[in-house]
Amino acid sequence: MHHSRLCAILIDCRTADVDAAARFWGEALGRPVDPEHPGSRGNYRMLETPTDEPIVQIQRVDHESRVHIDIETDDIPAEVTRLEKLGAAVVDRLERWVVMQAPTGQRFCIVRVCSVRVSRRTSTAGPRLPFDNCDNAGTAAG
Repeated sequence: MHHSRLCAILIDCRTADVDAAARFWGEALGRPVDPEHPGSRGNYRMLETPTDEPIVQIQRVDHESRVHIDIETDDIPAEVTRLEKLGAAVVDRLERWVVMQAPTGQRFCIVRVCSVRVSRRTSTAGPRLPFDNCDNAGTAAG
């Protein structure tokens, strides 16, 4: 049986200045921007996040500004199949994640396991740090 869980809240911002957007959301959420995080690069900025909470990432996008979630799983095809049976539809299959749409219209992404909590439960190789061996940064639910 595969394991899946909420791993990230992504704030999609149609803006020319992703740093200003990250500063706003960091202040609004009481979480400083983490410029040293490996996920803070290019169009993406990570906010500092306690290890027991979903990550928060700000990303510059071309579509309308919105918020979407990422669901991490140790078996992307099985999770996509499970969600399709629940009524979700695949919007796009990308190299490292799948964009889906709920029956109610919200888009979300299915990504590889990146967090310590799921990795500890499902991997014999030991725990991984968020985004260690995982390049989900920038999952744009377009």
